[in-house]
Amino acid sequence: MKVILLQDLEGYGTFGDVVNVKDGFARNYLIPRGIAIPVTEGNLRHIQHILTQKARKLQKEKEKALELARKLEGAMVEVFKQVGEKGKLYGSVTASDIAEALSQKGFSVDRKKILLRTPIKDIGVHTVQIKLHPEVVVNIKVDVKPAE
Repeated sequence: MKVILLQDLEGYGTFGDVVNVKDGFARNYLIPRGIAIPVTEGNLRHIQHILTQKARKLQKEKEKALELARKLEGAMVEVFKQVGEKGKLYGSVTASDIAEALSQKGFSVDRKKILLRTPIKDIGVHTVQIKLHPEVVVNIKVDVKPAE
């Protein structure tokens, strides 16, 4: 029996894929649980409509991310932290600290999109990546200075 998947199903496919499965599997498991629907002309049109809407939405999100990336490219933010005697920070600079510094400059970036490979524990200028979209990554400079 041919069905259209409404969810990603490991080993079979992703949303919108038309797959051929055994009749019992489709009737007793996939269709009652809302994982798939039978292939009909109307269902195919409906799924195609949903896929085109998703593609448009993803394209708009990517365009917004690219616009923000152009504005952020080469930006430098300053973060002030308490420093010990030898120039080491008490604690470290977190993604939340960087997001707050960006918001003070007028950029709205979620802290979860800021990629810190290792914690920043030193004073100075550091390069930090921000992943605005799965295909859009921008580098900014973070200048860590001692708080007075």
